[in-house]
Amino acid sequence: MTEYEAVIGMEVHAELLTESKMFCGCRNAFGGEPNTRCCPVCLAMPGALPVVNRKAVEHVIRTALALNCSINASAKFDRKNYFYPDLPKGYQISQYDRPIGVNGWLDIEVGGKTTRVRIRRVHLEEDTGKLMHLPSGDSAVDYNRAGVPLMEIVTEFPPDMRSADEARAYLIALRALLTYTGASDGRMEEGSLRCEPNLSIRVKGSDTFGAKTEIKNLNSFRAVHRSIEYEIARQIEVLRRGEAVRQETRGWSDARQETFVQRSKEDEQEYRYFPEPDLPPLMIGEEWIESIRRQMPELPSSVRERLRRDYGLRAAEADWITQNPATAAYFTEASRACGLPAQVASWMMGDFARLLNASGLAIEQARVAPEQLGRLLSLIDAGRISGKMAKGFFERMFETGATPDALLAEHGDQVTDEAAIASLVDQVIAAEPDVWAAICAGDERKLTYVMGQVMKLSRGKANPQETRRLLDGRLEKER
Repeated sequence: MTEYEAVIGMEVHAELLTESKMFCGCRNAFGGEPNTRCCPVCLAMPGALPVVNRKAVEHVIRTALALNCSINASAKFDRKNYFYPDLPKGYQISQYDRPIGVNGWLDIEVGGKTTRVRIRRVHLEEDTGKLMHLPSGDSAVDYNRAGVPLMEIVTEFPPDMRSADEARAYLIALRALLTYTGASDGRMEEGSLRCEPNLSIRVKGSDTFGAKTEIKNLNSFRAVHRSIEYEIARQIEVLRRGEAVRQETRGWSDARQETFVQRSKEDEQEYRYFPEPDLPPLMIGEEWIESIRRQMPELPSSVRERLRRDYGLRAAEADWITQNPATAAYFTEASRACGLPAQVASWMMGDFARLLNASGLAIEQARVAPEQLGRLLSLIDAGRISGKMAKGFFERMFETGATPDALLAEHGDQVTDEAAIASLVDQVIAAEPDVWAAICAGDERKLTYVMGQVMKLSRGKANPQETRRLLDGRLEKER
């Protein structure tokens, strides 16, 4: 059977963190009452003229430098013409043949293999408004988002990615880079980071490319991964039936877990690009570039390397912790407080992440300060509380902001005294003679149940290791 491979490129749009919009003074913020952050400029009223947001330009330059791009000394804005209800001008101010950044790259690691994803361009444009289809059957437009500064990052052609895993890893790495540079908050659920993968299928080893499809406006890592996997399988099936893949734009249905046709894919010439007559070229001198370069923060790749070197973290742990600056800073402070980096990483990726996801909070909004997580882990390490007690403590800390020491004073240390635990074991065995008899007869799976009953009787305070040791000793004697 013919073997096929996917060839995957990516366009990523990131809304930039500025106080005002790209070409006017309207506030740049998420949500709010529809159509309350608009003015003649972003609504394209006759005679209104755009003025470039310098902060947005600097965000793009900084991102382009972080992506190892060359910076064009003279970049310019262009009009990209298309007609849609959420585009008040009937065109979008974008950049075409002279973007700010070109010819960069970003390294990603998947399965122990490093892939260099080449970046073709990093350019600056304005966002559209938001079209909403109402339950009544009517449609409405909110122009609050119209004119928000938007950065587009486009991978090189021919593309370098070959799998859904690589595409997801690229997006995760790029999102981390954007948050570290401060260019974008990367909140995909709010639409401030949107992704449009494009992919084609070809016979493995071939140098030719098939017709590509583009999947529009994905806003989660899971959607990116699943939609690409689905589209790869769909296109391979089309080719195996002897049919041709059509070049088209497709959407992703999370409910049906499949892509669907939206429209035939536009070619560049259909946008009728021409230079924006109301804006002069952007002259980006070396002095400006170097001043931005000097202020560049430590980037995720460097942070990951430092965490692996200084704290002994595994690659997957370092990748997760460097997903944004706040998470990395939290890990560093908690580890300094207790000297137990492996345990800090485990708790952050486990119980802490679960509670944050359930509550919809970012880590910097949590009531548990880094030093308090460190203190909790120190109590476990000192044997003063068990892992089970710690889980209960942590949930209280997360909900109320209570400190580990206050909870320890309330509940007391874990029980480690051999005689006290032996008494608890005796009580459970006396209450469950049939279960103990089954264990003595060889059904050791029921030991877990007995362990649980001892922990329940002690209100979670019995030391698990000592409890198991005593149970094993008694079992050995009574067999």
